[in-house]
Amino acid sequence: MSEARLIRGLGAPGGFGIRHPRALVLASQLPLTLLLAAGVAAAPAAWGLHLSSGWGQAALALHSLIFLASGLVPWHRFGPLASLTIPVLDLAAIGLSRLAAAEELPGLGVLSVLPVVWISVSRLSPAAVVSISFLGPLLAGLPWYFAAGAEERPGRIASMVLLALTTLAVSLAIQFVRAQVLRQQRKVEAKEAELQALLTESRERERLLNAILDTVDVGIVAIDADGRRLLTNSWQTALEASAAPAGDDSPADPGSEERLLLTGRDQATPLPAGRRPLRRAMGGESFADHLVCFGAAPGSRVVSTGARPLKGDDGDFRGAVVVYNEVTGLVNALAAKEDVVATVSHEFRTPLTSIIGNLDLVLAEELPLPVLRRIEVAQRNAERLLALVSDLLMSANSAVHVQPRKTDLAGLVEASLGSAQAHAQSSRVSLAMDVTAPLWAEVDPLRIGQALDNLVSNAIKYSPHGGSVTVSARAEGGRVLLRVEDSGIGMTAADAGKIFTRFFRSPAVRDGAIPGAGLGLSITKAIVEGHGGSISCSTLPGRGSTFTVELPAEGALRAF
Repeated sequence: MSEARLIRGLGAPGGFGIRHPRALVLASQLPLTLLLAAGVAAAPAAWGLHLSSGWGQAALALHSLIFLASGLVPWHRFGPLASLTIPVLDLAAIGLSRLAAAEELPGLGVLSVLPVVWISVSRLSPAAVVSISFLGPLLAGLPWYFAAGAEERPGRIASMVLLALTTLAVSLAIQFVRAQVLRQQRKVEAKEAELQALLTESRERERLLNAILDTVDVGIVAIDADGRRLLTNSWQTALEASAAPAGDDSPADPGSEERLLLTGRDQATPLPAGRRPLRRAMGGESFADHLVCFGAAPGSRVVSTGARPLKGDDGDFRGAVVVYNEVTGLVNALAAKEDVVATVSHEFRTPLTSIIGNLDLVLAEELPLPVLRRIEVAQRNAERLLALVSDLLMSANSAVHVQPRKTDLAGLVEASLGSAQAHAQSSRVSLAMDVTAPLWAEVDPLRIGQALDNLVSNAIKYSPHGGSVTVSARAEGGRVLLRVEDSGIGMTAADAGKIFTRFFRSPAVRDGAIPGAGLGLSITKAIVEGHGGSISCSTLPGRGSTFTVELPAEGALRAF
């Protein structure tokens, strides 16, 4: 029999810090023994008469035997309820004491409350506890009852019943309080079990999340509203270690981003503190595809960064999540591709210029008509090839330089439509202009004219015979809006999202064998953005397309 089970059987788990069963039984018996000893000390004469009788001596012997048994019997070797023989014997000893001192110590029966309390807090069934609490004091008082004369018995039976009812009330009160305590304890235990289950589940989820975050090949950093890091995965830790200054082995503290070697796309200019990803995220900014170079060249790593703020239910800023995706290989491949395109285009341009120049000289001579027609075809295709090479060279150039000055956009639109008139007539497409002159703006007339030429040329190219192209422009809210609208073949929403990508041509255009390289719109976008503006497209299949160019009226430029 385990000691823990025995202690539970005694009814007082832990026993005020007492863990040994024998000590616990002795401690439970001690209050009654101390009360008896105190009674002897307080009324020695009465107790002397009590002990002079045979019943008194028997009661004293039983009390002593019970006390010794409490401390000497190895209770842990018996069942958990074996120690309850002590309070039962206490009731018998109290009954003998009442019998021996009926006159001198009439209140001894009250001591029955102590063994009843002991029995009430045990693990006996409630029915057994109630029965013993009532019948135990009542039966223990029978010798005292029968020892009285006939005239005293009614009073003694009333006293016995009153004592039995008192001990029963005490037992019921203890049972009620104990039931409440046990019920509350069960609730607490159930709550603790629920919390433990939630804690275990939370830890499992945390381990799963950490495993997932450490598996992905992107860096992830989560910060709170004060910029303190809540989470950094292993990929990001390795990335920051590669950009840490020499001798700095702990870059992952909240202020570490300022110490990292971060540069712009040129891999040389240090990135200002206000443009660093975590600093931007701390300001509540949401961004994507912000390129940052980690570490010093030539071994720096190009990373595309993005951030999304975390908002509370009240809309307040609670933190942010920043994602880092390495694109070094892609950037290097694009740079190599641009170098190849620029080199090849440059090599093509010189001989093409020579060919066109010589064709111009030949066309200046008197030639038979068939020969003249063939030379004109050669010249037209050479000029088309030269225009394509020029587009390739501009596309390969990563920067579009603009030189803005006060320009009348109405004149640019009129000039662009005039240049496209021959193309429109051959394609049987009508041109219209809706621009109030003058319409002034601070733009580079050469670049904006080139953008307009690209848009008008595309509108004519993709419009059927009998179609129309309308160019309109107006000032609106400090901005200038240019629109080129056609009644052409249009395109799907998916294709519209890609039309500003270099070399992109929609399936409908390829199937229709419409000539082009897919560079005009990407160049136009670069020119517009070089002016600090934007370009968008609204289109439906078979319903035509509308390209809208939005430019700052004051020519607010940005670096491109």
